[in-house]
Amino acid sequence: MNMNKTIAFLITLCCLRLTSFAQCDSTTLCQAPWHVDTIETLVLKTVHFENHEYFHSNQFIALLEIPAQSNVQLAYAYEKQRTRTSTIAQKHRAIAAINGSFFDMEKHHPVCYLRINGEEVGINVAGVDSVNRKYYQYGTLVIDSNRMQILHTDSARFWERTLPYENIMTAGPLLIYRGEKIAQRNDLSFVNKRHNRTAVGIRPDGAILMLVVDGRSKQSEGFTLDELQNTLYWLGCSDALNLDGGGSTTLYIQKEGENGIINHPSDNGRYDYKGERGVSNAIIITK
Repeated sequence: MNMNKTIAFLITLCCLRLTSFAQCDSTTLCQAPWHVDTIETLVLKTVHFENHEYFHSNQFIALLEIPAQSNVQLAYAYEKQRTRTSTIAQKHRAIAAINGSFFDMEKHHPVCYLRINGEEVGINVAGVDSVNRKYYQYGTLVIDSNRMQILHTDSARFWERTLPYENIMTAGPLLIYRGEKIAQRNDLSFVNKRHNRTAVGIRPDGAILMLVVDGRSKQSEGFTLDELQNTLYWLGCSDALNLDGGGSTTLYIQKEGENGIINHPSDNGRYDYKGERGVSNAIIITK
């Protein structure tokens, strides 16, 4: 076998193995022993992979499904001083909430565009390597007539100001758009390293998925963005957007879990329910 044939054979073998791994992981996810609860018209699913069977890693995933026909109310909430997601939810008497988009840890304000009930409370802070937007400002989640949709943002820094919607939240990166997975950068640890993640996905039937995965512990290692993207794709999302993650990642559901906390926020460095971080904004669900 000559050198060119040898290289071609190795590339083919590598591709086959990668395909096999992906098929194995998608099967593992779909056949997982999900624990399922129904809250109001919402469905909460949780699963803990404890034997390195998903992406060759341990993972705790919590998934809140909002059926298209659900009559719950969706909204964004903002606090001038960083506040825990659970506290924000309780303030608004929400039945559920997840942390929202990115913010300045010291100044507390959002660093991505945020409009709530027509009022602009956050704008995009430009990045060092970009003129107008940071990498995580290229997806936008809007609430319109109490339904969510995900938009592919324009590169203009203040593009969101042209949108007619009363409630707009920019985040990113965009993971899936109109059924197609979006290629991610490969030069950022934010993308390539495993972290806690929070994301929103939308299925073709209009169902909304709010997903969190714990990270930074041996019990749950977290996802790379590619792993998060694949997970949402395998769960049937035609659109999906990454939100703020890391120590911010929190899913709260009233009267469920540990004082409402469903996952294991990691801001205290431990795998428990007490490591919740104060955040700038959240997505809340009310009756």
